[in-house]
Amino acid sequence: MSEAVFLHPARALAIAEIAALIGASLPETADGSRLVESVAPLDKAGPRDLVFLDNPKYAADLAATGAAACLVAPKYADKVPAGTIALVTPKPYHAFATVLAVLFPEAMKPGSVFGATGVSPSSMVHPAARLEQGVTVDPGAVIGPGAEIGAGTVIGANAVIGPGVRIGRNCSIGPSASVVHSLIGNNVIIHGGARIGQDGFGFAMGAKHQKVPQIGRVVIQDDVEIGANSAIDRGANRDTIIGEGTKIDNLVQIGHNVVIGRHCIIVAKVGIAGSTVLEDYVVLGGQVGVVGHARIGAGAQVAGGSNIAGDVPAGARYGGTPAKPIRQWFREVSILGSLAKKGGTGEKTPEDGAA
Repeated sequence: MSEAVFLHPARALAIAEIAALIGASLPETADGSRLVESVAPLDKAGPRDLVFLDNPKYAADLAATGAAACLVAPKYADKVPAGTIALVTPKPYHAFATVLAVLFPEAMKPGSVFGATGVSPSSMVHPAARLEQGVTVDPGAVIGPGAEIGAGTVIGANAVIGPGVRIGRNCSIGPSASVVHSLIGNNVIIHGGARIGQDGFGFAMGAKHQKVPQIGRVVIQDDVEIGANSAIDRGANRDTIIGEGTKIDNLVQIGHNVVIGRHCIIVAKVGIAGSTVLEDYVVLGGQVGVVGHARIGAGAQVAGGSNIAGDVPAGARYGGTPAKPIRQWFREVSILGSLAKKGGTGEKTPEDGAA
């Protein structure tokens, strides 16, 4: 790993402890008392680092690694060099995440940017707001009347929490984020600059566009993470809902009345128009656009850069513009590529103009 400047390991871990943590068997000849102090890429690791191999693209780096131990799938176990202890696990990346959370617990969620606890005297907390013990409020943050914030939650510098907003326990609201008209569960992370609960884009169109009051809320369930500078509009006449465990990347726009199910993955620059429903475990790749009032079925996956113009069945894999079943999309792209090659004779046509 690069020099530890911002995040430092909480403590060293014995390799036997790591094996127990991830449910891996320690090789009989291995020294389980050997210590791991940090993590590193395969090609940069030293004798006190932990590495992992999950992507076969990096298999060549494994043979030359100098790491203390490597989390590795069974099919690559025999490629681990003699000086490195192989900890065999079916899901090396998941195991790596488990160990990393123990080594670097402070990286699990953003804390106070000042490293402080308690309520800063330079914040503005309305007397009618209710904060449980253990809430941290950084300088410049504003908390409105009737807001309720649970124990262990951190409100970052210059964040704004609107009147009546409820935020659960052990949450993190990043610097300069704003949260209004919202109910938020426990263990929610909202990164800096995110906008939660502002007006949805609602107008009765005409010669003079008439604004439609947006009277719903945003409801964010437990264990959701929302990336920097994303925006989630409150509902127009019902709630915008983000389901438990869903992870939303940076720069995502979610329109009013959208309902997102549990454990969905929404990657950067996705735009979801109003009143769309995503069922549980949906994955939207980067820059996907979704038309309003569509339904995307449980477990469906949509390739990055695609545009969804209608409903997507549960479990389907779609891609393209307009999006379609991914095998059909691949066939169409392949056929167009073949036609382009066949037509590429290099001869001038009347449409090309004079040479």
